[in-house]
Amino acid sequence: MNWIRERKQRRELAARLLEVVIDQARRPAFYAAYGVPDTMLGRYEMVCLHAYLLLRRLKRAGGQGPRIAQTLHDQIFDDFDVALREAGLGDMGIGKRMKKLARNLHGRISAYERGLAAGDEEMAAALRRNLYASTEPSDAEVAAMIAYVRHARDEVDACAPDALWEARPVFPEPASGSGIVPREGAA
Repeated sequence: MNWIRERKQRRELAARLLEVVIDQARRPAFYAAYGVPDTMLGRYEMVCLHAYLLLRRLKRAGGQGPRIAQTLHDQIFDDFDVALREAGLGDMGIGKRMKKLARNLHGRISAYERGLAAGDEEMAAALRRNLYASTEPSDAEVAAMIAYVRHARDEVDACAPDALWEARPVFPEPASGSGIVPREGAA
């Protein structure tokens, strides 16, 4: 019966970690200063980006880390399922959409992993193809996002495992005054 309690604890932790990801993805600076579209798609992309960074760290945490990463991954898709249903998508369309969301997330994880391992040009291409797919960001916005992603990766990688197990915020604050001129109409 211990495994039931452990599974419940992993699910509760995954739900709290997802809250950390969503809270970070909703930071207004991303939409005002970094040029991320303030749309449902833009917010989805920010969740994917931050989920990638956290999943990456959890997989490297050792111990329960990989199992918690899998539980968080599952929690993300449970959350997407609920969001699609709330948006009015019926049972017939959910399966197809969920498969597409899974492919999208895994594609983004691969692209961001390659981008972080390579130079800024590869990361810029990954961001333009995914995060900025529905808009034309300035080079300064893309450069600022690359700097943020690299900084966030370093901060998340350096966080103590206790911060993960307690679902404390592990992401850095996005710079709102990074020399980027906010888009017209942005707050």
